Amino acid sequence: MVTTRYFKTLCSTLVLALFFISPFQGHAQFGGNFTWAKDGYQYYVPAQGGSAIVEYDMRDSAKKTIVLNREMLTPAGKRPLTVQSFSFSDDLSKVLVFTNTKRVWRFNTIGDYWVYDFHTKKLWQVGAGGPESSLMFAKFSPNGAKVAYVRGHNLFVEDLATGAVTQLTTDGEKKLINGTFDWVYEEEFGCRDGFRWSPDSKSIAYWQVDARKIRNYLMLNTTDSIYPYTVPVEYPVAGQDPSSCRIGVVNISTAKTTWMNVPGDKVQHYIPRMEWALNSDNVMVEQLNRAQTESRIFACNASDGSARLIREEISDTWIDGKARWNGGDPVGWDWLKDGKSFLWVTEKDGWRHLYRITTEGKETLVTRGNYDIITLDGMDAAAGFVYFTASPDNATQAYLYRVKLDGSSSKPERITPDGFPGTHNYTITANGKMAIHYFSNSYTPFQKEVVSLPDHKHVSGTHIALNKNAVNKPEFFKIKTVDNIEMDGFMVKPTHFDSTKKYPVVFFVYAEPAHATVLDIYGAAKDFLYLGNMADDGYIYMAIEGRGTPAPKGAAWLHAIYKNIGKINIRDQAMGCREILKWPFVDSTRIAVFGWSGGGSTTLNLMFQYPELYQTGIAVSAEGWQLSYDNVYQERYMGVPIDSASRVPFIEGSPVTYAKNLRGNLLYMHGTGDDNVHYVNAELLINELIKYNRQFQLMLYPNRSHGIYEGEGTTTFLQTLYTRYLKQYCPPGGR
Repeated sequence: MVTTRYFKTLCSTLVLALFFISPFQGHAQFGGNFTWAKDGYQYYVPAQGGSAIVEYDMRDSAKKTIVLNREMLTPAGKRPLTVQSFSFSDDLSKVLVFTNTKRVWRFNTIGDYWVYDFHTKKLWQVGAGGPESSLMFAKFSPNGAKVAYVRGHNLFVEDLATGAVTQLTTDGEKKLINGTFDWVYEEEFGCRDGFRWSPDSKSIAYWQVDARKIRNYLMLNTTDSIYPYTVPVEYPVAGQDPSSCRIGVVNISTAKTTWMNVPGDKVQHYIPRMEWALNSDNVMVEQLNRAQTESRIFACNASDGSARLIREEISDTWIDGKARWNGGDPVGWDWLKDGKSFLWVTEKDGWRHLYRITTEGKETLVTRGNYDIITLDGMDAAAGFVYFTASPDNATQAYLYRVKLDGSSSKPERITPDGFPGTHNYTITANGKMAIHYFSNSYTPFQKEVVSLPDHKHVSGTHIALNKNAVNKPEFFKIKTVDNIEMDGFMVKPTHFDSTKKYPVVFFVYAEPAHATVLDIYGAAKDFLYLGNMADDGYIYMAIEGRGTPAPKGAAWLHAIYKNIGKINIRDQAMGCREILKWPFVDSTRIAVFGWSGGGSTTLNLMFQYPELYQTGIAVSAEGWQLSYDNVYQERYMGVPIDSASRVPFIEGSPVTYAKNLRGNLLYMHGTGDDNVHYVNAELLINELIKYNRQFQLMLYPNRSHGIYEGEGTTTFLQTLYTRYLKQYCPPGGR
């Protein structure tokens, strides 16, 4: 339940990653919209509408150069290409344009690729002659002479000088996947681009995922033809074996693959990360056991496949992958300039800290203190510093810090200046000397400027300023529950608030490890489904953050939810609500709760487990039965359900178990084409509510996915239904 939460894209700090990708975090897996020039001061982006590629100079916002124009993007006798993403060869003599793209699961990762040569002024299609929109993850070799890509789950390489195409793998099929991934690897590990060129351009390392033993979940499409038909998705549910996975290195000249001999059962382990070392001799691999409680890093010899263990970590709960600590980007390997050590993040001492690890396994703590790093943002290798985002004093905010790479800093140096409370994100140049700085807070819209580092002086762009004219500012607060748990929260009071009156409260919830809700960032305190203005209409809109969410409060806070989803996180929300009901301006008879995906599950559990507190609930795309969800996510946080005893926590945390307790008003919405939280969750819930004659309102969206956005009028309909239901059963206004 990680990737497609509609609300997450609206209010998360990760929204910035849709537009900019840090070079420190590797190349975008599905094509780049942002590329640094070699000197680190210029960058390239597509023009609006994809009609060109434009170069900007960070030092002068008015300076703009079109490097690839409409004429260059026009094939002979055809319409101009639309640039959807692009990449340059290392010498900048060629550009690879991704166009005519189509969606695969979450993103548009399949399409057509064209090369433009700036020297010869020629434009031609890579993989020409094959089916339209059939190439994935095409990329230049480091020497710029070839392009490799995936087509039909096989790897190919094309010589740019001769046009000769060599097929490197031949066994690929729908469920035997070379160079890319199955559904669950993409959804839960963020893995999409599944191959890497060696630095010497002679070999390619790639994943092979064997999903042939994974059973299909058959979704039913009843809208796109006269007769309904099934849509199969390989989907390993909790308790079912994962796909088998291995790493191969294929020689470009011979098309011979050498398999890396990583120890351990290939089915009962995952490989979420793989990258070449800064040489063409070794491939670095991270392996997780199925329960994701053991992480091992191996250096694999590309020639003979032998694997040498570099690092091992074992946890009582789970171990977070790179997608969680590097801004949502799992690719790349964070090497230091010596090529013999790299940066790694672990929570093994109780906080999410940076370590420097040598290829011999020696570890040095780089960040020290009782705080979590939030993201790893960049390095100034020449000066010996690493930059990262953290917020030691306020878990709702984010600021830039730096420490020495050698671990000698006793405490972090804050780089973000005082006076701008909120959330700060940075895209730092490769040389660590400048950054694009993004800022917003709960009442100040997103702003962007260019700053120099480490002095944080304004260079170009908008001068960052607080919104002094903001109305209905969210109020942040802390509340302590009967369990002695202190929770952060925000609320937006009614526009014409009268402290002598009592108002209804709408709680926005998520309460699982994938996402935090109480964020001091623009948009986080706005109900995105409500048509109109909640504050003007007389609602208090509120969220409180309990244990088990990724607020930067240390490992104990986050990992408290281990084997407790649906229990401890639900209790925290309910106990927080109970304290809030003591406030004199809160109407205890008009309490509503709303959530989507994991938040939908939380909504159901609150309505069923604490019916005395919540009168109205609106749940969207909820996981009603934990044993129906995918194994990577659910087993990470709940353990592996291999027998009846290990299944108990899954059952005890599932809303279906408690559906008989419903007393209040429930609106449930789900898309029948949801390939993430399958529609079976809705039917299991419906059956249980019918069994106990618990009346509720149901809205199903035919053939819509987890985000429920496809089809004309869908979003407006959903918003209208949500707003009307809320007003009917939890009327607004002070009393």
